[in-house]
Amino acid sequence: MSHYQPGILATPVPPQARHMFFALDSVADLPGALDKLTQLVDGASAVVGFGEPLVKALGTNIEGLRTFPAMTGVGVNNPSTQLALWCWLHGTDRGELLNRSNAFAAALAPALRLVQVTEGFRHRDGHDLTGYEDGTENPQDEAAVAAALIGNGAEGMVGGSFAAIQQWQHDLKRFHAMPSHETDDIMGRRLSDNEELDDAPISAHVKRTAQESFAPEAFVVRRSMPWIEDDRAGLMFLAFGFSLDAFEVQLRRMSGLEDGVTDGLYRISRPITGGYYWCPPLKDGRLDLRALSIGTAA
Repeated sequence: MSHYQPGILATPVPPQARHMFFALDSVADLPGALDKLTQLVDGASAVVGFGEPLVKALGTNIEGLRTFPAMTGVGVNNPSTQLALWCWLHGTDRGELLNRSNAFAAALAPALRLVQVTEGFRHRDGHDLTGYEDGTENPQDEAAVAAALIGNGAEGMVGGSFAAIQQWQHDLKRFHAMPSHETDDIMGRRLSDNEELDDAPISAHVKRTAQESFAPEAFVVRRSMPWIEDDRAGLMFLAFGFSLDAFEVQLRRMSGLEDGVTDGLYRISRPITGGYYWCPPLKDGRLDLRALSIGTAA
């Protein structure tokens, strides 16, 4: 499948990135803004996703797209901060990414207003700031394609993907004050060698999110990156799927809504944002917006 945004599956995660989130300000100015967007986005160094507020403003519908659900679990809360548009810029130079993000914001105004920018970066070989490796159980090769991309459907849908994004803020002071066996139990893996613990508690993150343990299996492709802002830090969780269902059933189980057991991850981290976005495929190297009843730019 060659007509998807290649940044979705490119590995490893980029050395530097910027997540940009936009609110809708002017429906009348949307056509012009989207025309400029198709000229800026190549799907590789910039991946883009449309939220339900933007899709509804265009008077259309993307099957499978919905607003991120605010989810209150057993003593935990997953907020919804759904916005209209998300752009994920990739690169190697922070200054270049800053200039590119400024160009995006200028091109999309006044239709879309930039409300959040979060810088991400690759830590070591793809590790979380806790030191644990992230994305260990990601499907690979053809399995990744099957998990992340829409394989059939109407014109303008095949090759698309759905992105689930949560910004998690870690309590690193609390984490580093814990003994290693306790943090290993939270994750369900040993920090020293990344091996899964045979005797991990049922609350361990790897057990709460074991993708093959759901019916149907809930495989997603994770492309998460750490973030730091002043004295705050954490993980910008990002998962791609051919639907949003796999992520959502995992989040429900993590939150204790399936069996009353909350994921141990909530002991050291909490989500502060949440959004769902549809990432259109490409056609002739440009965003294919036919599913939004918008022709592909020439």
